Amino acid sequence: QVQLVESGGDSVQAGGSLRLSCAASGYTDAYFYMAWFRQPTGKEREGIASIDGDGTTNYADSVKGRFTISQDNAKKITYLQMDSLQPEDTAMYSCAAVIAYGLRSPLSQSEYKYWGQGTQVTVSS
Repeated sequence: QVQLVESGGDSVQAGGSLRLSCAASGYTDAYFYMAWFRQPTGKEREGIASIDGDGTTNYADSVKGRFTISQDNAKKITYLQMDSLQPEDTAMYSCAAVIAYGLRSPLSQSEYKYWGQGTQVTVSS
């Protein structure tokens, strides 16, 4: 059973940076898609960044140029570097994973099978 554990959420001021981590366990070598989603209170969950087993990335327009997804395959950790944070980035951030090739919509939550519990990011103005 694949397990995902996020960490790194915090409260920061606008313009600041944070790095989130998603540690995966419970599987041997496999071709994974990993993604970060976020859900502000009272709003729908949004896919913001994904990375596949070859390192190809996708970003939502809302974070493009400010957030960077990366992964350390040896440590089975996926990172989300978040720069130039704004109050509208405040949300619960979750990572997700699926063992698959060629996802049609890598930022769609319906594509993913495994989910972490989430880590809160709060950005104050």
